[in-house]
Amino acid sequence: MARVSALAEMASGVAHELNQPLGAIATYSQAGDRLLNRPEPLVGRALDVFRQINTEALGAGESIRRIRRLFDRDSLLQSRHRIAEVLDELRPVLEMMAEWSAAQLTLDIAADLPAVSIELAGIQHVLFSLFQNALEASAQGESPARVAVSARADRYAVEISVIDSGPGIAEDARDQMFRPFFTTKSKGTGLGLASSRAIVDAHQGTIDYQNNASGGARFWFRLPVQQA
Repeated sequence: MARVSALAEMASGVAHELNQPLGAIATYSQAGDRLLNRPEPLVGRALDVFRQINTEALGAGESIRRIRRLFDRDSLLQSRHRIAEVLDELRPVLEMMAEWSAAQLTLDIAADLPAVSIELAGIQHVLFSLFQNALEASAQGESPARVAVSARADRYAVEISVIDSGPGIAEDARDQMFRPFFTTKSKGTGLGLASSRAIVDAHQGTIDYQNNASGGARFWFRLPVQQA
């Protein structure tokens, strides 16, 4: 419901911003056609019309940039967190979601993970999206549904993995998984993985996936370790 509501608001905002300049461009184009498509073309007046078209087109472009700035994640309000604490905070919700889906949940969090600088709500969104996708994928597998969440670190980054027991990612979908509005679900929005990648990118991290040899898929993202 939240995603549908957000999409509706965004679509309404885009329509509001673009209907006026697009309508004006259409009107000016028709006027330019009439001014030039006559025995004695009114070139001077047509040039004025073309200038108006240019002005409206530039205005539409600025409207798009203004909308994009609303979703700009370059200035994240980041703070120092330990992923183990973030996952411990989410554990009750993850366990409840797994219980509702009749899936076995495994949490494997390495000890003494270094701190990372994150926007907490954004990283929670990424974890929720990956976990929900894993539950839905596991429900489609032939074996009992299982989801494993793990966290490991090296000297450069903390890596969080979400592993499912589903059928894996189909070959024809592999290059499109993180594209906005691409979805393999009948009622999906195609925004979960796309927004997750945008959030991880804004944290200077990386996100990707791979099919497991034993079945299922592993989605993971890495966040740079906060330097002392």
